Amino acid sequence: MISTTDFRKGMTKLLFRNEPWVVVDFSHVKPGKGGAFVRTKLKNLKSGLLLEETFRSGEKFESPDLKHSTVQFLYAEGDLYNFLDQESFEQYTFNKSQVEPVLQYLLDGTNYTILFFEDKPIVVEAPTFMNLRVVETVPGVKGDTAQGGSKPAKLETGITINVPLFVTEDDVLKVDTRENLYIERVIEPSAHKR
Repeated sequence: MISTTDFRKGMTKLLFRNEPWVVVDFSHVKPGKGGAFVRTKLKNLKSGLLLEETFRSGEKFESPDLKHSTVQFLYAEGDLYNFLDQESFEQYTFNKSQVEPVLQYLLDGTNYTILFFEDKPIVVEAPTFMNLRVVETVPGVKGDTAQGGSKPAKLETGITINVPLFVTEDDVLKVDTRENLYIERVIEPSAHKR
């Protein structure tokens, strides 16, 4: 059972109205009168529907019966995205709306996770952290880098994130895919030779 006290943004998955949902956002509220409650924003893992719901503090939910499988992204063909299961070698094809959450992190040959609900593949999840090469950014002005600050940088998958001023093109960066955040510059000489 999952309690409202166990909620974690983007991590907690629960069974609500017989459907699998993920907690996108939540806040605990303690009013002056009455019991505490939790305001949540949930996302349906099957349909992508967003729902705002209020629960009593401490309310419990069942865990959805989700199965995970590691797959490798093979290629995109129009609005269809093809993945290969690393254990069964079964190939899965998803439409654009099914891969929307990871679209900006799709990279050929990279492993992702497919979630299954009632033995049907429902969603593709990106790794929590990915090392991605910077393909376009403005150079930092000499002297500005010591002061801190940030600038936009376009990564090899097409997403643009804010990075420190010292980052240059061809740098490989560790990125948190849940928050689209720069974590650190990774020193990987082999990554520059792709």
